[in-house]
Amino acid sequence: MSESPDQAAAPKTNPNSWNLPNLITISRLIASFVLFVLMSVTNAWLVCTVLFVVAVITDAIDGYLARKWNQITVLGRILDPFVDKIIVCGSFIFLLAVNIDPDKNSGVTAWMVIIVIGREMFVTGLRSFLEKEGLDFSADVIGKVKMVLQSIAVAVSMTSLSPVFADVAGYILARDLLLWSTAAFTAYSGIAYTARAVKLFRERTADS
Repeated sequence: MSESPDQAAAPKTNPNSWNLPNLITISRLIASFVLFVLMSVTNAWLVCTVLFVVAVITDAIDGYLARKWNQITVLGRILDPFVDKIIVCGSFIFLLAVNIDPDKNSGVTAWMVIIVIGREMFVTGLRSFLEKEGLDFSADVIGKVKMVLQSIAVAVSMTSLSPVFADVAGYILARDLLLWSTAAFTAYSGIAYTARAVKLFRERTADS
């Protein structure tokens, strides 16, 4: 019986883990911890925003280079999504913590953080299970849109804490709408991934 597209093997990997794409990923992990320290001890929110945006951009760069140079590795396939979750989920957590100061409001609520982290944990577990079963559960368009929305929401939340934007009512309103829209789409993406997983598993069972 021929193998269906959804049961295709993972992309071939290059055994040399210490290549430029993976080094970029590692540098992004280091940058994320620098970012969290800055968010904790300084009010340099525009600097934090720039560092976050640079880290997000390097995410696109390392993936592009890995594919272009055929340097996809097992380490990279594990490390890249892990670092993505660290920087996005960590940023949401630290933005929530900012609200402890009564003079600051990042717009991030506990419910948003629960949705973001809960979705990431659930989908990661789902992906691990399905790939152990030999099914391809790579990120799709919905997952990529979710990542873009979350990145924009984090950047806007950070800039809203800067004195430049903190008192601009229209900017704060736009920030809050973006944050809640992002939370809603994140929840939707979790539901969509669950439906996709159920479909893949049913097709696998039917072909058995």
